[in-house]
Amino acid sequence: MRFTALQAAVSILSMAAAVPAAGQAGAPGATAGQAGPPAGQPAAPGNPATGGPRRFAPPPPPMRVWAPKKTPYSNYVAPNKPWWKLADVLAMHKNEKSWSQPVIRNKDIVADWHQLAAGQATTPVAYSDNRTALIVWSGEIKVSIAGQEPFVARKGFEIDVPFRVPFTLEVQGDQPGLYLEIHDASDMPIYPVETTKTKPKALNGFEYEERLASGGPGSWDPTNKPYLDYYKDVIGGTARATAFIQSQHMFVNNIRGPGAETPPPSNLGHYHIGYDEFWFVMEGNVTLQVEGVPVFTASAGDIITAAQGRWHRASFGGPIGQMATRVAVNPYPSGLHGYTIESGGRQ
Repeated sequence: MRFTALQAAVSILSMAAAVPAAGQAGAPGATAGQAGPPAGQPAAPGNPATGGPRRFAPPPPPMRVWAPKKTPYSNYVAPNKPWWKLADVLAMHKNEKSWSQPVIRNKDIVADWHQLAAGQATTPVAYSDNRTALIVWSGEIKVSIAGQEPFVARKGFEIDVPFRVPFTLEVQGDQPGLYLEIHDASDMPIYPVETTKTKPKALNGFEYEERLASGGPGSWDPTNKPYLDYYKDVIGGTARATAFIQSQHMFVNNIRGPGAETPPPSNLGHYHIGYDEFWFVMEGNVTLQVEGVPVFTASAGDIITAAQGRWHRASFGGPIGQMATRVAVNPYPSGLHGYTIESGGRQ
């Protein structure tokens, strides 16, 4: 699909009049707290791909409160599990050229691995109400997003598609393209009529009808950029690892550091009152301690999850000093972290 077709789709969705929605990072009326980091993480305004010196604001002091903890804590319901090894996912689909594998299904976030065969392209699609996050892991994929010059994404690219902005993915070269796609659980795909001529099939109890979509599309801003070449700009460059997407219902946060000794089991970490959290291991190794689960160390490409209400502590594993990155994904940039009183609000 040529980019010009996507540009035509822009007019149907009134993209020329787009402004960030209230409550989104960078929107009129949004507060600093809405775009802030979780407790214990530094604030990180600006473009994570520009590099150069930057100052980081200290986190606010923790509040001492009576905080509820889900009891018993949430179970892992398939396809959710503490550790999705990439090697296992690839083995499940070893004889397939194109495939999809659900890995995250919770009340807030869904995520799926997708592989496209060489030369294959997706249908132009947008999503109804929230940003779409993509992490490319292998192959070369041409990414065409309405309003943005097409670019070719490779291993480690993080991509941010605003709501109601059509996009397509097309594999370049003779190798398949593998990527992780992340959505708000409530979002539904919508299809521009210029590029999808026939009525789409019903999906999860929803019937498609031709309609006028109000509200316009989302947009990028100084915090939420179209893409980040993580391996080039951060691992091989001078850019800092920091939040890539900061908006209500979609928080994608790069956390990087050197491998260190695993903290003792008495260091519980923290828990979240109302949501699950998962991490994509972008680089190196990450060790995860989750309440009710044996401690394990995951490798690059793996996905690890802490279910709602479970104490959890992620640390940089592997050889001492080896750099590692975990990409934390949850629905809230300022989500509550519950710590023990003894920890002082840190892990």
